[in-house]
Amino acid sequence: MKNKLEYILKHNELILSLYKIIMSRVFRFIGIFIKIDDNLVLFSAHGRKYNDSPKVIYEYLLANNKFKNLNFIWVFDNPDNISIPQGKKVKTDTLSYFIYALRAKYWITSVNIERGLKFKKKETIYLNTWHGISLSVVGNDLGIRNDYDWSYVNYVCYSGEFEKDIMKRAFNCNDQNMIPTGLPRNDSLYINDVEELNCIRKKLNIPDDKKVILYAPTWRDSEDGGDSYQLAPPITWEKWENELGNKFVVLLRTHVYTTKLMNVNFNDFVRSATDYPEVNDLLKVADILISDYSCIQYDFSILGKPMICFGYDWDNYSRNRPFYIDMENEFPNGIIKKEEDVLNLILTMNYKIQCELSKQFCNKHINYGGNATQYCVEKLFSIPGEIV
Repeated sequence: MKNKLEYILKHNELILSLYKIIMSRVFRFIGIFIKIDDNLVLFSAHGRKYNDSPKVIYEYLLANNKFKNLNFIWVFDNPDNISIPQGKKVKTDTLSYFIYALRAKYWITSVNIERGLKFKKKETIYLNTWHGISLSVVGNDLGIRNDYDWSYVNYVCYSGEFEKDIMKRAFNCNDQNMIPTGLPRNDSLYINDVEELNCIRKKLNIPDDKKVILYAPTWRDSEDGGDSYQLAPPITWEKWENELGNKFVVLLRTHVYTTKLMNVNFNDFVRSATDYPEVNDLLKVADILISDYSCIQYDFSILGKPMICFGYDWDNYSRNRPFYIDMENEFPNGIIKKEEDVLNLILTMNYKIQCELSKQFCNKHINYGGNATQYCVEKLFSIPGEIV
């Protein structure tokens, strides 16, 4: 039901506008009677998992005695199904959630806190890490709405000048409030630890003689009015296993918004990694990434390993949603539309050259990263100098 309501709001401008105006006023009024708690921190990622940059910041705070006076609230769609170390949980979009939001001195999110509304108090300090460098256009750049306004968000993370320009335009970010940190969730990608990599392979039960392909496609919009968000890549997995099975295993990880996966039966060759908790483990262990229009490709480029964009629905997808870069010419290997060509590239690639292409792509778009978590914490809590 919730997916259905979100779909209606997203695709009906009049209903969305009325909802935002009325409910923003309601919560601003309620907020008059709620006192700010200077020690309360509210965390939100995508709502469906305990993940992303807010998780990294949260665990950093838990591990540091300087912040033992703080109290933490995490927001989830189904809090009873998710475990977190310490802290409390609250269900998204409930009255309790909005009360906590009005009480919390600090907001930390990779998506949003106000759920499309506007009720932030002046005393509230708001950090939005966002959830990745956008390939396809977002926010005001979509041309559907022009009311995205983050000018009041205290701190917005960005990974490079390329992304900064996008965020300023697409979300009306205030230049003075943007911080050049990179993504906190990507800090660990800058650490090369062979022992850690071996541990990840053992945890995932990857045979010593096999390399790893990570297939991580992005989500597709609903075709049934919001009842489901299904994914059906045109892949003949038996063929992939016949041609690659002697050298590779495939880890398949779907987007958090994907609710139904079609056309795949998991086995020892193609394995489900959607519920694996640490996406960075998957990026580190992967020798090759196959994706499509997902920002995970920016994250993976930090590692300087081969990337393949399998855009089997490119013609239709790009017709409905423009991109910030010329992917056909700028992305390593361009857009590959047929599975036969994907297989051929994997079987014939010059690995060293492909690694260099990924590094070039990274250097063009990512200028900052590696210490984002500490930088964000110092900004958010106004702490000068080093935190130990």
